[in-house]
Amino acid sequence: MTLLAAEGVTKRLPEGVTLVSDISMSVEGGEFVAITGPSGSGKSSLLYLLGLLDRPTSGRVLLQGEDTARLPPPALAALRLARLGFVFQFHFLLPEFSALDNVLIPIRRRGVLKPDAAQARAMSLLAALGLADAAQKLPEQLSGGMRQRVAIARALANDPLLLLADEPTGNLDTKNAAAVFDIFAQLAAEEGRAVLVVTHDADLAQRATRRIHLVDGRIVSDERDSSPTRGP
Repeated sequence: MTLLAAEGVTKRLPEGVTLVSDISMSVEGGEFVAITGPSGSGKSSLLYLLGLLDRPTSGRVLLQGEDTARLPPPALAALRLARLGFVFQFHFLLPEFSALDNVLIPIRRRGVLKPDAAQARAMSLLAALGLADAAQKLPEQLSGGMRQRVAIARALANDPLLLLADEPTGNLDTKNAAAVFDIFAQLAAEEGRAVLVVTHDADLAQRATRRIHLVDGRIVSDERDSSPTRGP
C-alpha cells in the first residue's frame, strides 16, 4: 500500500535558490528508507516537504492518495498530528515534564483518547522502548540515548502511519545510534509503518531496506534491499 507519494516536487526559495528539484517517489507501508547525500543536497528539505512541514513551490505530495497541496494550514496540522510522527537530531523534550508527560502531549493535543486510555498508551510505548522505569523522570535525569527513545515514543504516540526522522542519531554515540536504527527497522518490519530517516552516516544507512541518495536536490540513486542489515 502506497502511504506517501511525491509527484514532481520542487522547492525554490524567493531569491531563486532551488532546494529540491522535480522529485517523484513513493513510499510503501513497511519500508525503511534512508535519505542520504552530501551537505546541502536537500535531504532535510525533502523530508520536511514529505512530512507536510513545508509546501512545495510546484508539484504535490499525496498522503494515502490525498492531495495535500490545497489543504489549509489547520487541516495540514491535523493531518500531521494524526498520521505522521517526527524525530529530530535534538530530542525537543520539554524539560519541566516527565518522560511520560512528554509522550502524552501529542495524545492530548489530538484529543481522541480518554485520560486513562491515553495514560495506558503512553506507558505501553515507553515500556516497549525499555523505558518503563524512566516514565516519571525528567529529561535531565536521562541519558542521551534514553531521551531520544522518549522522543521516538512521543513520535509514535498517535499511532502514525509514517515516521520521519531528521539526523536522529547526530548527537548519539555509536552504540545508541545503532540502537535507534534497530528500533526504526523493527517499526517497519514488524508493525508495517513506513520510516524515512535522513542520515549522513553511510554505515547506519545500510541498516535500511532502501536508500535514496540526493545530490543538488535531485535523486541520483534509489536502491532497495530484500531485507535490512542489522547489528554491528
